[in-house]
Amino acid sequence: MPHYRSVGELPPKRHTQFRSPDGSLYAEELMGVEGFSSDSALLYHRELPTAIIDSREPDWPARASSPEAHGRSTTPNLPLKPRHFRTPELSWPAGPVDAVTGRRQLFANPDVSISYVAADADSGLYRNAVGDELLYVQSGSATVETVYGALEVGPGDYVVLPASCTYRILPRGVLRLLVLEATGHIGPPRRYLSARGQFLEHAPYCERDLRAPTSPLLAEGEDVDVLVRHRAGLSVLTYAHHPFDVVGWDGCLYPWALNIADFEPITGRVHQPPPVHQTFEGPNFVVCSFVPRKVDYHPLAVPVPYNHANVDSDELMFYVGGDYEARKGSGIGLGSLSLHPAGCTHGPQPGAVEASLGAERFDETAVMVDTFRPLELGEAALACEDERYAWSWARRGPESRATG
Repeated sequence: MPHYRSVGELPPKRHTQFRSPDGSLYAEELMGVEGFSSDSALLYHRELPTAIIDSREPDWPARASSPEAHGRSTTPNLPLKPRHFRTPELSWPAGPVDAVTGRRQLFANPDVSISYVAADADSGLYRNAVGDELLYVQSGSATVETVYGALEVGPGDYVVLPASCTYRILPRGVLRLLVLEATGHIGPPRRYLSARGQFLEHAPYCERDLRAPTSPLLAEGEDVDVLVRHRAGLSVLTYAHHPFDVVGWDGCLYPWALNIADFEPITGRVHQPPPVHQTFEGPNFVVCSFVPRKVDYHPLAVPVPYNHANVDSDELMFYVGGDYEARKGSGIGLGSLSLHPAGCTHGPQPGAVEASLGAERFDETAVMVDTFRPLELGEAALACEDERYAWSWARRGPESRATG
């Protein structure tokens, strides 16, 4: 998890009296995970963070793009086949679209929901109490305001938002996001960290690459609504005072950003396996970053991936930059998603192996999500599927078979 940070005003000793200039006590809030036996943060509010004056269900249908909606709003990958989806073909109803309620579900299983949004309007205040969220900024820029402070984000940024962190997203222009909503916590792979949480020397990124809020937000307001996703669905809580009233905080639990360009690729004389690209781990899934890099330098190296069957995982790849050599000729383009499920061997397109021989560098950027339970298809995936992709290795489809 991220290392210790302190922001704003703090008392010298935790859980002791801390008073404002007018003599009133600040309200202390401990945000902690895993039953307060793991990472936590202490936040100091001007007003009570517990003061709610109303709770109601939203007056619009609940968005079913969450893990707890599994089985109600998704379609199994049946019959089993590799699939290709084109997010540029997705559209939204006329009017403003925000980065929370405008999400369209692509995939889901009981561990994670994956959605996509092209947002052009400010979101309301939102809190996901089910698990952490990971945003990937495909294009555009925004300010992500949180109870901890603000993060400025742009193309290539990953943004980790801890469970129950209140936030809102303020785009500048159109902001395109891939969104992962987990049922647990998302962080760096444990093998990159020491026993005390420091990034080790073999890790492809480190503390210097991470960005966190650097100053508090002190918003004013009364009777402020917060949309909360919880295990039973969605509720709107109305707070007596604006939640962004924190004068200071410290700890190891906070939102942070990492740009994919700061991920340092690990290369070798022969082709390296997917775990060298791992960037995050979550409950029953991992996230990997494929970035521009020098490729394998053995004199007989084959730079593109070998045919492989990841027997425990569904592999989802989001193509966001450059040319992905292994998929040339398949219709894959920027904004595409390929889904290669467990049970199907997959690998380079026909001709890609020979074409890659002698290459010294690949100019490609992609985000990969491997899930250890099958991904089902959401409404957005069904709306932008390329039906021909599964047959692109054979160059012909089922309609070509002899019928007796």
